[in-house]
Amino acid sequence: MPSRRRFLTGAAAAPVALAAVGGCEDGDAAQPAAEHPRPTVKPAVAAPAAQHPSDRLNFVVILADDLGYGELGSYGQQLMHTPRLDALAAEGLRFTQAYAPAPVCAPSRCSMLTGLHGGHATVRTNPWGPGGQGALTDRDFTFAEALRALGYRTGLIGKWGFGPNTPGITPSHPNARGFEEFYGYLTHHHAHDYFPEYLWHNGTREEIPANKDGAQQVYAPDLISERALGFLNTHRDEPFLLYLAPTVPHAPSKDPHVGAYADRPWTGPNKRHAAQVTTFDTLVGDVTDKLTALGLADNTVVLVTSDNGPHEEAGTDPDLFDGNGPLRGYKRNLYEGGIRVPFIAWSPRHVKAGTTDRPTPLTDLLPTLADLAGAPAPADVDGLSIAPLLRGSAAAARHDSLYFYRNHDGVTARQNAADQGRGDRLAEALRSGDLKAVRFAPGQNRRVPDDQWDVELYDLARDPGEEHDLAAARPARADALVKLMHASWAPVYPRKPFGVTLEVGGRGTEFTVTATLANGSARPWNAARLTLDTPSGWLVHARDTATAPRLDPGERHTVHWRVTRPQVSTATTLTCRGTAHHGDDEITYTATATLT
Repeated sequence: MPSRRRFLTGAAAAPVALAAVGGCEDGDAAQPAAEHPRPTVKPAVAAPAAQHPSDRLNFVVILADDLGYGELGSYGQQLMHTPRLDALAAEGLRFTQAYAPAPVCAPSRCSMLTGLHGGHATVRTNPWGPGGQGALTDRDFTFAEALRALGYRTGLIGKWGFGPNTPGITPSHPNARGFEEFYGYLTHHHAHDYFPEYLWHNGTREEIPANKDGAQQVYAPDLISERALGFLNTHRDEPFLLYLAPTVPHAPSKDPHVGAYADRPWTGPNKRHAAQVTTFDTLVGDVTDKLTALGLADNTVVLVTSDNGPHEEAGTDPDLFDGNGPLRGYKRNLYEGGIRVPFIAWSPRHVKAGTTDRPTPLTDLLPTLADLAGAPAPADVDGLSIAPLLRGSAAAARHDSLYFYRNHDGVTARQNAADQGRGDRLAEALRSGDLKAVRFAPGQNRRVPDDQWDVELYDLARDPGEEHDLAAARPARADALVKLMHASWAPVYPRKPFGVTLEVGGRGTEFTVTATLANGSARPWNAARLTLDTPSGWLVHARDTATAPRLDPGERHTVHWRVTRPQVSTATTLTCRGTAHHGDDEITYTATATLT
């Protein structure tokens, strides 16, 4: 079994009393690994939050589900009411060219969390595309893991969207990917149920009896709102990151709070869709009100956005609401209407009010949050920090190009029409400057020769609605963007080591343990140290010194231990901690292995 990385994750207490053992130069060579299967590696136990100055920034990331570019008043909406979001847009920074990383939910969320675009990310299709339900892996590093290493309290309330939908903690579980508190839906499909019979709390299924047997008594967005506000109240005196991911306004259009839309001359699905958008607006307002009531607003950055363009499922008509604004396309399209999304950044003290047209993909969130918090982040992500832009500087780095990928089974009528009947084909898009190329394969095989693809070219500065294809008039530019698409794609994207890995060689009473702390960031770490926690009474001999005075970017520190346990009985968890100083802050990463 390969080594696995863990970063201050999980939610349960350690099952055994452990004694910390550092490395030392005692002359004992590590024994070779025995010829036995390696023990299962499981998510690490959450370490206590570190103590930090009271002025450390807090973060709230709020992600709508299928909210189109034109569905907020601040982005031109006329029929649906979004007063709280419109006020945030007026008081904060409104992005006019923000991009979801993909035109459907799962790959978009994976890229947003990990900072990797669709040519590099682990999850690149929705669950019913090739490969079924997507899952994150030990190679994935989220923005929650970055902040957790600094001692932030981290929570995800709402939709996770990755599998499996089973009890316990897997490498793809939010608890294993940096979120110490999770409440909501694990998988994409389960999140389509607005009156679920159960939701997950960390690794435990919590029943909702009032919704049993088809009863619709408890509306899940209300539960999500309640838990989110509770998280803010609980961690009011600690630095925190809340990722709030309600399922509105995703289909089906269900909302018991139809309110002001009840008398509109619309179909039921359209009334309820409008209510869902207003429910999302109310939720955002409740969060900012709570931050203000707790005295946290001035020290919190709130980011609000969506995972892709507007949907047309279950009877909802996005054209009634002009859900894509002036743009072409809908959810599932790689035209602007499928991937350009509203994005608002708000903080009374830390975000300068205004509007920006910087092309900004949501892959920028990981490096941005890490930058604002002062945490190290992997240097091999595709995102760039927009922290200077939020502070009012024009010096924020810009992307040379933005890459998008779609391989999704199933089409909807408007989406397929926007794609001119090619809605079920594999497609790619790439924006460089104001030029954007979109191309369609003849089927769902990306490896077919270029001359079998349909290629289109648009000038977004003059033609934001992508009405005038320039590919025939400017073939050299179209070819250049296709070459960039090839350069942006990797079947498997190799990651640079980051944080702690732990390997156990052999099983039984004697075995070896090898741990490595790797600096995959762009800045040096100082005073690096590895320690191994084992139960009392175990014998541990280290071959290497526990500390390294400095780890430059790309460098690693490794310690080998020979471990003897008195007997093989019940399962036991070993925990290795890697600590270092990143600037003035101490960072901590952990990895665990369970011996059976």
